[in-house]
Amino acid sequence: MTIMVSDILVEVCKKNIKNMHLSVKPPNGKVTVSAPLNMRDETIERFVRTKAGWIKRQVEKLVTQPRQSMREYLSGETLYVWGTQYFLRVEYGTGKNSLLLSGDKAVLTVREKSTVVQRARFVREWYRSILKKEIERVLPKWEDRTGLVCDAWQTKYMITRWGTCNIKKRKIWLNVQLAKKTPDCLEYVILHELVHLVEKHHNNAFISLMDKYMPYWRETKRALNDQILDFMA
Repeated sequence: MTIMVSDILVEVCKKNIKNMHLSVKPPNGKVTVSAPLNMRDETIERFVRTKAGWIKRQVEKLVTQPRQSMREYLSGETLYVWGTQYFLRVEYGTGKNSLLLSGDKAVLTVREKSTVVQRARFVREWYRSILKKEIERVLPKWEDRTGLVCDAWQTKYMITRWGTCNIKKRKIWLNVQLAKKTPDCLEYVILHELVHLVEKHHNNAFISLMDKYMPYWRETKRALNDQILDFMA
């Protein structure tokens, strides 16, 4: 269901949980509340009202945060790889598509008649491939350091989350777009999802484990959220 509180549209989902959780989600600041099944609507509305000022600040931050322009995959556009900006140079060929980094250039070789959708799909899979290589290097390091081991992991293109964890299956997913961010951001998200294997909620126990293994995680989280966002329709 949806409710309107202080001119804020809120999507409410009641679940079999103990505590209420409030989220303001990118890219457009969608406001959601997860609440216990037996919680009264009046209690939810009162809770949202007390958070109205914070919600409006978060929405404004998301709406006004700089974003990359819509990609057409033409020469002169910019791409970010591990936090570094590259200028796209498009070349045409008849063989396989490729994307090579050279100096401050990202040289994309495609067929001349390829569409924007085809180029976008190739670049996304290129990001996925470099992310997978980095996960294979970084994940074992954090598993060894924490003793928290996932049974499986996968990459996924996500809009509202950098990562997610299925506790029962002990599987984590990592956002393909992390390949565009600085490497420390990937390390933070990996640790974040590993900790969720033993603590589902972002409670004091979760924070204590994050502090134990990565004392600077708050700064890294802030840096991740402050980096330029991708274009989103």
